[in-house]
Amino acid sequence: MFQQLSDRITTALKHVRGQGRISEDNIKKTLKEVRQALLEADVALDVITDFLGRVKRCALGREVSKSLNPGQAFIKVVKRELTELMGENQSDLNLQTQPPAVILMAGLQGSGKTTSSAKLARYIRDQRQKKVLLVSTDIYRPAAMEQLQILADQLQIDCYPASPSQKPTKIAEEALKEAKRKLYDVLIVDTAGRLHIDEEMMSEVKSLHTILDPIETFFVVDSMTGQDAANTAKVFNDALELTGVILTKLDGDARGGAALSIRAITGKPIKFVGMGEKVDALEVFHPERMASRILGMGDMMGLIESLEQKVDRSKVEAMTKKIMQGKSFTLDDFADQLGQMANMGGMSALIDKMPGMGHLSEQIKSKVDDKKIKRMVAIVQSMTKKERRNPDLIKNSQKRRIAAGCGQQILEVNRLLKQYEQMAKMMKKMGKGGGMMKMMQGLGSMMPGGFKGMV
Repeated sequence: MFQQLSDRITTALKHVRGQGRISEDNIKKTLKEVRQALLEADVALDVITDFLGRVKRCALGREVSKSLNPGQAFIKVVKRELTELMGENQSDLNLQTQPPAVILMAGLQGSGKTTSSAKLARYIRDQRQKKVLLVSTDIYRPAAMEQLQILADQLQIDCYPASPSQKPTKIAEEALKEAKRKLYDVLIVDTAGRLHIDEEMMSEVKSLHTILDPIETFFVVDSMTGQDAANTAKVFNDALELTGVILTKLDGDARGGAALSIRAITGKPIKFVGMGEKVDALEVFHPERMASRILGMGDMMGLIESLEQKVDRSKVEAMTKKIMQGKSFTLDDFADQLGQMANMGGMSALIDKMPGMGHLSEQIKSKVDDKKIKRMVAIVQSMTKKERRNPDLIKNSQKRRIAAGCGQQILEVNRLLKQYEQMAKMMKKMGKGGGMMKMMQGLGSMMPGGFKGMV
């Protein structure tokens, strides 16, 4: 995520690290390189000019010039201004209204509105403990309503059964009545998109907005469209008065132009970001944390929250208790750890949030194959119970059988066993207490240099 931008900016900032004094001359090259990095990231030119102007004013001001470490103070200024550019503070989801609180999802076709609607419903149910009803008013895209229904069924969330033969406004009216009658806390309305903005589309979504009077109106946009995303958001905001933006496919965005342009161009906050295809891959957007990640500082709070939400604490504590009692760390335990990592988004997602990994991320991510985790679990599952509990039983003949059983090469079986041995040794050395920290250390053993067995 934002890898190209992060690499360019962190490289540029190396020029000022350790400077005994910050002057216009010794930050000139740095600001020029940062400008080029932002241009390549497809950030709007007006946004870049304003951002660099503010950085320069602050860098040459009293705060930096009087600092005991001007180089670090300059980087602090850059981080603060990046945070301000993206919204300064995290903007919370607003559900403070007479139920049902209506959330209208708008955007172009292909932006991920339907998937984001389902992800948002899950978030509201699980994190805000609200009863949610989904409905699609998209009568144009083939199977749009069926797609939302399938996602709702997967999540066990109610979806209003609309028909493509109905008018979108009629569907919205009936879904709102249903939400009131059955005492739903929140109604999320997925609207139709087009390949481009047209008068018919804007007229329809305006009508829906008038009928529903939503407490939140989100513009859902593909982050990889760069500053075009911000310009399209402005058109929608002029018509609808958006309350926020959901940026999708942020995990695949190496540039970052949309995230850095939208707030400045529309004045509206980014409230959520899509970080993958899974139904739990929706995260609250924190500008300060994102600024830290862009500058290669990681996101420790995000990592901790990911642990809290996606790791099975009971399994971690049970394993910790077992190790404290002197029992062996088995291949079953190892497979559980791999599964926990997969739940957190895989190796690449962990690397992205690990502090101090910013400069290594591109090199490492180019080698990471998160599908490898699934293949490693498959290897363990091809073993007998006795073999999983006692790996010493696994000789060459057993390795051939295991490899054939999971469709892998014997080399892969050997790699897994070596990785397991490394983690088993580390687990044996662990002291008492800190179940979650043990989990972190265990996952950390798969980073460099324990990382090699994963590539």
